Amino acid sequence: MARVAVDGMGGDHAPRVVVEGAVNAARAYGIEVILVGRQDLLEKELAKLKPVPSCVTIRPASEVVDMAEPAAVTVRKKRDSSIVVAAELVKKKEADAVVSAGHTGAAVVATTLTLGLLEGIERPGIAIAYPTLNGHSVIIDIGANIDAKPEHLLQYAVMGSTYASLILHKKEPRVGLLNIGEEESKGPDFMKETHKLIEESRLNFVGNIEGRDIFSGKIDVVVCDGFVGNVVLKVTESLAESTNILLRRELMSSFLSKMGSLLIKPTLSRLKKRLDYTEFGGAPLLGVNGACIICHGASSAKAIKNAIRVAGEFVSSQLNEKIQATLGKKGTYV
Repeated sequence: MARVAVDGMGGDHAPRVVVEGAVNAARAYGIEVILVGRQDLLEKELAKLKPVPSCVTIRPASEVVDMAEPAAVTVRKKRDSSIVVAAELVKKKEADAVVSAGHTGAAVVATTLTLGLLEGIERPGIAIAYPTLNGHSVIIDIGANIDAKPEHLLQYAVMGSTYASLILHKKEPRVGLLNIGEEESKGPDFMKETHKLIEESRLNFVGNIEGRDIFSGKIDVVVCDGFVGNVVLKVTESLAESTNILLRRELMSSFLSKMGSLLIKPTLSRLKKRLDYTEFGGAPLLGVNGACIICHGASSAKAIKNAIRVAGEFVSSQLNEKIQATLGKKGTYV
Protein backbone atom coordinates (compact mmCIF):
# COMPACT_ATOMS: atom_id res chain seq x y z
CA MET A 1 0.00 0.00 0.00
CA ALA A 2 1.43 3.36 -1.04
CA ARG A 3 2.05 6.06 1.53
CA VAL A 4 1.35 9.55 0.23
CA ALA A 5 2.35 12.79 1.96
CA VAL A 6 -0.21 15.46 1.07
CA ASP A 7 0.51 19.18 1.36
CA GLY A 8 -2.51 20.03 3.49
CA MET A 9 -1.98 23.78 3.18
CA GLY A 10 -1.49 23.92 -0.59
CA GLY A 11 -4.16 25.23 -2.95
CA ASP A 12 -6.76 27.95 -3.31
CA HIS A 13 -9.25 26.09 -1.11
CA ALA A 14 -6.92 24.47 1.40
CA PRO A 15 -7.14 22.91 3.85
CA ARG A 16 -10.85 22.08 3.44
CA VAL A 17 -10.85 20.46 -0.01
CA VAL A 18 -7.41 18.91 0.49
CA VAL A 19 -8.52 17.12 3.67
CA GLU A 20 -11.79 16.03 2.09
CA GLY A 21 -10.00 14.69 -0.98
CA ALA A 22 -7.43 12.90 1.14
CA VAL A 23 -10.07 11.19 3.28
CA ASN A 24 -12.03 10.16 0.18
CA ALA A 25 -8.87 8.72 -1.39
CA ALA A 26 -8.09 6.73 1.75
CA ARG A 27 -11.62 5.34 1.78
CA ALA A 28 -11.70 4.52 -1.93
CA TYR A 29 -8.18 3.23 -2.56
CA GLY A 30 -6.87 2.17 0.84
CA ILE A 31 -3.88 4.45 0.40
CA GLU A 32 -2.11 5.63 3.54
CA VAL A 33 -2.33 9.42 3.62
CA ILE A 34 -0.16 11.72 5.72
CA LEU A 35 -1.64 15.22 5.87
CA VAL A 36 1.12 17.79 6.37
CA GLY A 37 0.41 21.27 7.72
CA ARG A 38 -1.05 23.26 10.59
CA GLN A 39 -2.28 20.59 12.99
CA ASP A 40 -5.11 22.67 14.45
CA LEU A 41 -6.57 23.47 11.03
CA LEU A 42 -6.21 19.92 9.73
CA GLU A 43 -7.82 18.43 12.83
CA LYS A 44 -10.71 20.87 12.51
CA GLU A 45 -11.41 19.71 8.95
CA LEU A 46 -11.02 16.03 9.82
CA ALA A 47 -13.60 16.44 12.59
CA LYS A 48 -16.19 17.29 9.93
CA LEU A 49 -15.57 14.02 8.08
CA LYS A 50 -15.88 11.41 10.83
CA PRO A 51 -15.38 8.52 10.84
CA VAL A 52 -11.89 9.11 9.44
CA PRO A 53 -9.99 6.02 8.21
CA SER A 54 -7.13 4.99 10.49
CA CYS A 55 -4.73 5.26 7.53
CA VAL A 56 -5.12 9.08 7.55
CA THR A 57 -2.67 10.78 9.90
CA ILE A 58 -1.26 14.27 10.48
CA ARG A 59 2.35 15.46 10.40
CA PRO A 60 2.64 19.01 11.83
CA ALA A 61 4.26 21.79 9.80
CA SER A 62 4.07 25.35 11.08
CA GLU A 63 4.78 27.32 7.89
CA VAL A 64 3.13 27.78 4.49
CA VAL A 65 4.60 28.96 1.19
CA ASP A 66 2.29 31.64 -0.18
CA MET A 67 1.57 31.81 -3.91
CA ALA A 68 3.18 35.25 -4.28
CA GLU A 69 6.46 34.29 -2.63
CA PRO A 70 9.61 33.53 -4.69
CA ALA A 71 10.00 29.76 -4.69
CA ALA A 72 13.75 29.19 -4.31
CA VAL A 73 14.32 31.77 -1.56
CA THR A 74 11.17 30.87 0.38
CA VAL A 75 11.77 27.12 0.35
CA ARG A 76 15.24 27.63 1.81
CA LYS A 77 13.95 29.98 4.51
CA LYS A 78 10.77 28.12 5.43
CA ARG A 79 12.20 24.73 6.32
CA ASP A 80 9.07 23.86 8.34
CA SER A 81 6.67 24.66 5.50
CA SER A 82 4.16 21.97 4.57
CA ILE A 83 5.70 21.25 1.14
CA VAL A 84 9.25 20.95 2.51
CA VAL A 85 8.17 18.68 5.37
CA ALA A 86 6.20 16.52 2.91
CA ALA A 87 9.28 16.16 0.70
CA GLU A 88 11.39 15.29 3.75
CA LEU A 89 8.99 12.45 4.57
CA VAL A 90 9.74 10.90 1.18
CA LYS A 91 13.47 11.39 1.65
CA LYS A 92 13.27 9.63 5.04
CA LYS A 93 11.26 6.77 3.47
CA GLU A 94 8.29 7.60 5.71
CA ALA A 95 6.24 8.28 2.58
CA ASP A 96 6.45 7.13 -1.04
CA ALA A 97 5.09 10.22 -2.79
CA VAL A 98 4.19 13.89 -2.38
CA VAL A 99 0.97 15.52 -3.59
CA SER A 100 0.57 19.32 -3.60
CA ALA A 101 -1.89 21.83 -5.01
CA GLY A 102 0.14 24.71 -3.66
CA HIS A 103 2.86 26.92 -5.15
CA THR A 104 4.10 24.98 -8.21
CA GLY A 105 7.55 26.54 -8.12
CA ALA A 106 7.89 25.71 -4.44
CA ALA A 107 6.90 22.09 -5.07
CA VAL A 108 9.48 21.82 -7.85
CA VAL A 109 12.25 23.43 -5.80
CA ALA A 110 11.44 21.60 -2.55
CA THR A 111 11.33 18.14 -4.10
CA THR A 112 14.34 18.75 -6.33
CA LEU A 113 16.52 20.05 -3.48
CA THR A 114 15.31 17.46 -1.00
CA LEU A 115 15.14 14.33 -3.17
CA GLY A 116 17.63 15.14 -5.91
CA LEU A 117 17.31 14.08 -9.54
CA LEU A 118 17.50 10.72 -11.26
CA GLU A 119 20.93 9.91 -12.65
CA GLY A 120 21.23 11.37 -16.14
CA ILE A 121 18.51 13.98 -15.61
CA GLU A 122 19.57 17.63 -15.42
CA ARG A 123 16.15 19.31 -15.09
CA PRO A 124 12.79 17.91 -13.96
CA GLY A 125 9.72 18.34 -16.15
CA ILE A 126 6.00 18.41 -15.38
CA ALA A 127 4.06 15.97 -17.53
CA ILE A 128 0.29 16.18 -17.91
CA ALA A 129 -2.06 13.69 -19.53
CA TYR A 130 -4.81 15.23 -21.65
CA PRO A 131 -7.69 13.98 -23.86
CA THR A 132 -7.34 13.87 -27.66
CA LEU A 133 -9.44 12.59 -30.55
CA ASN A 134 -7.77 9.22 -30.02
CA GLY A 135 -7.54 8.48 -26.29
CA HIS A 136 -5.01 10.38 -24.21
CA SER A 137 -1.57 11.85 -24.77
CA VAL A 138 1.01 13.56 -22.60
CA ILE A 139 2.75 16.91 -22.86
CA ILE A 140 6.03 17.68 -21.10
CA ASP A 141 7.10 20.25 -19.81
CA ILE A 142 4.26 22.53 -18.68
CA GLY A 143 6.17 24.85 -16.38
CA ALA A 144 9.01 23.35 -14.37
CA ASN A 145 11.83 24.64 -16.60
CA ILE A 146 11.32 27.72 -18.77
CA ASP A 147 14.93 27.89 -19.94
CA ALA A 148 15.41 24.40 -21.36
CA LYS A 149 18.43 23.31 -23.38
CA PRO A 150 18.36 20.67 -26.16
CA GLU A 151 19.65 17.94 -23.84
CA HIS A 152 16.88 18.75 -21.34
CA LEU A 153 14.24 18.36 -24.05
CA LEU A 154 15.77 15.03 -25.06
CA GLN A 155 15.45 13.89 -21.46
CA TYR A 156 11.84 15.10 -21.41
CA ALA A 157 11.20 13.03 -24.52
CA VAL A 158 12.59 9.92 -22.82
CA MET A 159 10.62 10.48 -19.62
CA GLY A 160 7.43 11.37 -21.47
CA SER A 161 7.72 8.28 -23.65
CA THR A 162 8.22 6.04 -20.61
CA TYR A 163 5.23 7.67 -18.87
CA ALA A 164 3.02 7.20 -21.94
CA SER A 165 4.07 3.56 -22.18
CA LEU A 166 3.56 2.63 -18.51
CA ILE A 167 0.67 4.85 -17.43
CA LEU A 168 -1.23 5.48 -20.69
CA HIS A 169 -0.41 2.00 -22.04
CA LYS A 170 0.88 3.27 -25.39
CA LYS A 171 2.93 0.82 -27.41
CA GLU A 172 6.00 2.53 -28.89
CA PRO A 173 4.72 6.05 -28.07
CA ARG A 174 4.99 8.53 -30.93
CA VAL A 175 7.06 11.54 -29.84
CA GLY A 176 6.66 14.98 -31.42
CA LEU A 177 8.64 18.19 -30.85
CA LEU A 178 6.33 21.21 -30.62
CA ASN A 179 7.55 23.84 -33.08
CA ILE A 180 6.25 26.52 -35.47
CA GLY A 181 6.43 24.19 -38.47
CA GLU A 182 7.01 20.57 -39.41
CA GLU A 183 10.22 21.16 -41.37
CA GLU A 184 13.53 20.44 -39.63
CA SER A 185 14.75 23.92 -40.55
CA LYS A 186 11.98 25.68 -38.58
CA GLY A 187 12.43 27.33 -35.21
CA PRO A 188 15.39 28.78 -33.30
CA ASP A 189 18.77 27.06 -33.23
CA PHE A 190 18.16 25.23 -29.95
CA MET A 191 15.04 23.63 -31.47
CA LYS A 192 17.00 22.47 -34.51
CA GLU A 193 19.61 20.96 -32.19
CA THR A 194 16.87 19.31 -30.13
CA HIS A 195 15.35 17.81 -33.28
CA LYS A 196 18.72 16.31 -34.17
CA LEU A 197 19.26 14.84 -30.69
CA ILE A 198 15.84 13.19 -30.49
CA GLU A 199 16.06 11.97 -34.09
CA GLU A 200 19.35 10.21 -33.29
CA SER A 201 17.87 8.51 -30.23
CA ARG A 202 15.95 5.21 -30.17
CA LEU A 203 12.66 6.95 -29.49
CA ASN A 204 9.75 6.67 -31.91
CA PHE A 205 10.24 10.26 -33.08
CA VAL A 206 7.85 11.60 -35.72
CA GLY A 207 9.57 14.99 -36.02
CA ASN A 208 8.32 18.50 -35.46
CA ILE A 209 4.62 19.07 -34.82
CA GLU A 210 2.52 22.23 -34.76
CA GLY A 211 -0.02 23.44 -32.24
CA ARG A 212 -2.87 22.08 -34.37
CA ASP A 213 -1.50 18.54 -33.92
CA ILE A 214 -1.65 18.52 -30.11
CA PHE A 215 -5.24 17.29 -29.81
CA SER A 216 -5.37 15.26 -33.01
CA GLY A 217 -4.40 12.01 -31.34
CA LYS A 218 -1.60 11.46 -33.86
CA ILE A 219 1.04 12.16 -31.22
CA ASP A 220 1.41 10.37 -27.89
CA VAL A 221 4.11 12.60 -26.37
CA VAL A 222 4.40 16.34 -27.03
CA VAL A 223 7.80 17.76 -26.03
CA CYS A 224 8.36 21.48 -25.37
CA ASP A 225 10.02 23.82 -22.90
CA GLY A 226 8.14 24.89 -19.78
CA PHE A 227 7.39 28.40 -21.06
CA VAL A 228 5.63 27.17 -24.21
CA GLY A 229 4.01 24.27 -22.39
CA ASN A 230 2.52 26.51 -19.72
CA VAL A 231 1.11 28.87 -22.35
CA VAL A 232 -0.46 25.90 -24.15
CA LEU A 233 -1.96 24.67 -20.88
CA LYS A 234 -3.44 28.05 -19.88
CA VAL A 235 -4.84 28.73 -23.37
CA THR A 236 -6.41 25.28 -23.42
CA GLU A 237 -8.00 25.79 -20.00
CA SER A 238 -9.37 29.18 -21.06
CA LEU A 239 -10.72 27.82 -24.35
CA ALA A 240 -12.48 24.94 -22.60
CA GLU A 241 -14.04 27.27 -20.04
CA SER A 242 -15.14 29.80 -22.67
CA THR A 243 -16.59 27.09 -24.91
CA ASN A 244 -18.58 25.70 -21.98
CA ILE A 245 -20.02 29.15 -21.18
CA LEU A 246 -20.89 29.89 -24.82
CA LEU A 247 -22.51 26.49 -25.25
CA ARG A 248 -24.70 26.98 -22.17
CA ARG A 249 -25.73 30.43 -23.41
CA GLU A 250 -26.79 29.07 -26.77
CA LEU A 251 -28.66 26.13 -25.25
CA MET A 252 -30.61 28.50 -23.01
CA SER A 253 -31.26 31.12 -25.71
CA SER A 254 -34.69 29.83 -26.82
CA PHE A 255 -37.43 27.38 -25.91
CA LEU A 256 -36.46 24.99 -28.73
CA SER A 257 -32.78 24.98 -27.78
CA LYS A 258 -33.73 24.33 -24.15
CA MET A 259 -35.81 21.33 -25.22
CA GLY A 260 -32.98 20.12 -27.43
CA SER A 261 -30.52 20.42 -24.54
CA LEU A 262 -32.56 17.87 -22.60
CA LEU A 263 -32.12 15.36 -25.43
CA ILE A 264 -28.35 15.80 -25.62
CA LYS A 265 -27.78 16.12 -21.87
CA PRO A 266 -26.35 12.57 -21.48
CA THR A 267 -23.94 13.21 -24.35
CA LEU A 268 -22.84 16.52 -22.85
CA SER A 269 -22.32 14.84 -19.48
CA ARG A 270 -20.04 12.22 -21.04
CA LEU A 271 -18.09 14.90 -22.88
CA LYS A 272 -17.72 16.98 -19.72
CA LYS A 273 -16.39 13.97 -17.82
CA ARG A 274 -13.86 13.26 -20.57
CA LEU A 275 -12.59 16.84 -20.56
CA ASP A 276 -12.72 17.35 -16.78
CA TYR A 277 -9.19 17.93 -15.45
CA THR A 278 -10.26 16.69 -12.01
CA GLU A 279 -10.47 13.18 -13.46
CA PHE A 280 -6.69 13.29 -14.03
CA GLY A 281 -6.01 14.63 -10.54
CA GLY A 282 -2.53 15.99 -11.01
CA ALA A 283 0.62 16.02 -13.09
CA PRO A 284 3.77 14.11 -12.15
CA LEU A 285 7.04 15.96 -11.82
CA LEU A 286 9.27 13.60 -13.80
CA GLY A 287 13.00 13.40 -13.24
CA VAL A 288 12.93 13.81 -9.47
CA ASN A 289 14.34 10.91 -7.46
CA GLY A 290 10.96 10.27 -5.88
CA ALA A 291 7.28 10.69 -6.72
CA CYS A 292 5.74 14.17 -6.78
CA ILE A 293 2.28 14.96 -8.13
CA ILE A 294 1.48 18.63 -8.74
CA CYS A 295 -2.18 19.68 -8.77
CA HIS A 296 -4.02 22.71 -10.10
CA GLY A 297 -4.25 25.49 -7.52
CA ALA A 298 -8.03 25.49 -7.83
CA SER A 299 -8.27 21.73 -7.31
CA SER A 300 -11.50 20.37 -5.85
CA ALA A 301 -11.73 17.50 -3.38
CA LYS A 302 -12.33 15.21 -6.36
CA ALA A 303 -9.10 16.39 -8.01
CA ILE A 304 -7.11 15.83 -4.80
CA LYS A 305 -8.60 12.36 -4.43
CA ASN A 306 -7.57 11.46 -7.99
CA ALA A 307 -4.13 13.02 -7.55
CA ILE A 308 -3.51 10.70 -4.62
CA ARG A 309 -4.64 7.80 -6.81
CA VAL A 310 -2.19 8.93 -9.50
CA ALA A 311 0.57 9.06 -6.86
CA GLY A 312 -0.21 5.47 -5.93
CA GLU A 313 -0.08 4.43 -9.60
CA PHE A 314 3.24 6.24 -10.01
CA VAL A 315 4.75 4.27 -7.16
CA SER A 316 3.26 0.87 -8.09
CA SER A 317 4.28 1.19 -11.75
CA GLN A 318 7.93 1.75 -10.71
CA LEU A 319 8.01 4.59 -13.22
CA ASN A 320 11.27 6.09 -11.95
CA GLU A 321 13.02 2.75 -12.12
CA LYS A 322 11.88 2.32 -15.73
CA ILE A 323 13.02 5.83 -16.65
CA GLN A 324 16.39 5.21 -15.03
CA ALA A 325 16.76 1.89 -16.85
CA THR A 326 16.20 3.50 -20.26
CA LEU A 327 18.55 6.43 -19.69
CA GLY A 328 22.26 6.37 -20.27
CA LYS A 329 24.34 7.77 -17.44
CA LYS A 330 24.37 11.12 -19.19
CA GLY A 331 20.69 11.01 -20.07
CA THR A 332 21.33 10.68 -23.79
CA TYR A 333 19.37 7.49 -24.60
CA VAL A 334 21.13 6.90 -27.91
